[in-house]
Amino acid sequence: MDLTVLTYVIYLAVSVVLTLWVAHVLVKAGKVFLDAVFPGEEALAKAVNQLLVVGFYLVNLGFIALWLRRTGSVADARGIFEALSVDVGTVLLVLGAMHLGNVFVLNRLRRRAIDGPRQPRPERQLAPPADGPRQPLPYPQAPYPQG
Repeated sequence: MDLTVLTYVIYLAVSVVLTLWVAHVLVKAGKVFLDAVFPGEEALAKAVNQLLVVGFYLVNLGFIALWLRRTGSVADARGIFEALSVDVGTVLLVLGAMHLGNVFVLNRLRRRAIDGPRQPRPERQLAPPADGPRQPLPYPQAPYPQG
């Protein structure tokens, strides 16, 4: 087997396993957040959790598939490790960013649920001009062609 193909296989295996593991952690930990966001609505919290995980899978697996490319061939074992360190390291950074993004969004939702609904903004009152109310401008009448 070509070493480049072996590198692809190892990269895919490691990346997919890492994605599955992080998604599993997000499902378990996200349930606690979403139960706080949707108190008394367990079915809704579960549905939102599943939707977030599906989005997580789509984005990460799509990135893994797009990142699966090699400009040169891998010649030896050292090349395998170097290629894998760059590719898997990039996937880990993307997984970490996605995880932090999920935590940020879930925390904002939780805070909003704890704080209660926001009060509506009061309507902004515009003061009339000093010289009195303005009259609307007349709409210019364009002649219509006679047909």
